[in-house]
Amino acid sequence: MHEFSIAQHIIEIALQTAKEHDVDQISSVEVEIGQAAGVVIEALEFAWESVVRDTPLQDAALTIKIIPVSVVCRTCGMNYSPRELLDLCPQCGDMNPEIIRGKELRVSAIVT
Repeated sequence: MHEFSIAQHIIEIALQTAKEHDVDQISSVEVEIGQAAGVVIEALEFAWESVVRDTPLQDAALTIKIIPVSVVCRTCGMNYSPRELLDLCPQCGDMNPEIIRGKELRVSAIVT
């Protein structure tokens, strides 16, 4: 389960950022995760609870914002947001999407 390594990396980013800004207390860490990023949210939340124990972030909350998938059809150029990644293009009917949004995985805010 790679969510444990993701949680560890989030903690490293938060601690390094806090150190750079001379901050002692972090109340929450906000992350943005795209629907197509391949992250199981429940597993990440479980990993977070395990990984933050006995760290300066043990009382910090993890806030997750889900970024919906947006694609552009490589055949006709239409931009759309499919319900399922392999939905057919609503304009031309082809299944040839290029993901332009929804693969993100980033720390978006560290709240003190």
